[in-house]
Order: sequence, then C-alpha cells, then structure tokens
Amino acid sequence: MCMIKNIAFDFGGVIFDLDYEGAIAAFRQMGLPDADQRLDRYHQRGIFEDLESGRIGPEAFIQALQPLCTRPLTMDAVRTAWLGYVGAPVNEQKLAYLDELRRRGYRTFLLSNTNPFVQSWAESASFSASGRPLGSFLEKCYTSYEVGIMKPDEGIFRHMLSDAAIRPEETLFLDDSPANIAAAEALGIQTLLVQKNGDWRNDVESRLA
Repeated sequence: MCMIKNIAFDFGGVIFDLDYEGAIAAFRQMGLPDADQRLDRYHQRGIFEDLESGRIGPEAFIQALQPLCTRPLTMDAVRTAWLGYVGAPVNEQKLAYLDELRRRGYRTFLLSNTNPFVQSWAESASFSASGRPLGSFLEKCYTSYEVGIMKPDEGIFRHMLSDAAIRPEETLFLDDSPANIAAAEALGIQTLLVQKNGDWRNDVESRLA
C-alpha cells in the first residue's frame, strides 16, 4: 500500500456532528410538514438534491420549496432550517488535528455533498470557537454544489484528484457513508469508513503509521 500524502474528509458526520432529527424538526418548524419524507442522512432527493448538486441556487430552491410549506419563507429562515443539521459546536480537537496534519506536511481537503446555506456557515467566523472558517483548516474544499456532482458519483472524486493533482493511491478518504467509500475505493483511493459523529483521529493515525 502506498504512503499516504493526502487526506480528504467528508463534512457532516465527520468534521461536524450531523443531527438528522434536528434538521427534520427545523424544517417542520419552518413550515414543511413532511420534512422526514424529504430530507436524507446521506444523499438528498428532489429539490434538495437539485440544490446540493448545483442545478439550482438558493433563490430557485426557496421558490420551489415555498409551495410545499405552510409559512412564507425567507432566506434567513431557510438557512436556519438547513443548519438544523449542525448538531453541536464543532469539535475543536478535530479542528486542531486538521491543523496538525498540515503542519506535518499532509495535504488536506474537504469532499462533501453540501449546499450554499450550510457552506455559508462553514465559511464564516461562526464555524469555530476560534472564529476561523472551515477553509482555514484545509488546503481546499470541494463541494457538490460547486463541482456540480454529488457523491457517490465517481465524477466528484475524479474532479478532486485532477484539480489537486494528487494520486488516488496516495490519498486517504474519510466518510461515514458505505456507498461513498465504495465509490472512492473503485478509483483506487485508500479509504476509512468512520462512525457517524465519531472521533476518527486514532484511526487516521493508525493508517498513517
């Protein structure tokens, strides 16, 4: 097995704790009564997938969502609902570890199915207790809505490998979705299936040893 030089991380459930039930409650409070039928833990569907795949933007998403809701929608209300997925303050020990990995010479990336509402929080001072945005902890973030492809489609993995000029066999990918892990493995990427919302630092260290 090749030496690992690059590490790519999923976002929800890996870097921050993902609260699926919290998201359902937040969307219901906003006026979406069947939120549990429309939201997903790993891969969104319908207009939610359209948003996360970049086929529509925030304004078009709100226009499509409004007929499904019992209350008038605003950009702030929809953003608050999406942030229902954020289950707790981001673990500062994980963020410190991301810094440590970069100091040790590893190239680190985000590879995530996400959307502009969640990413606006991630790239703000509210993301961490130190006031640093997500991007300051990583070399580059590859998000589904910006790339225009969602995991587990191999296209988003190929985009990252090509754009970052990294080799799959020298890259470790962390995700809590078996389907996403399988897609990465099919391209020759080393993988680590982690427990949702778990602490994966020791497991990464074992792979780097």
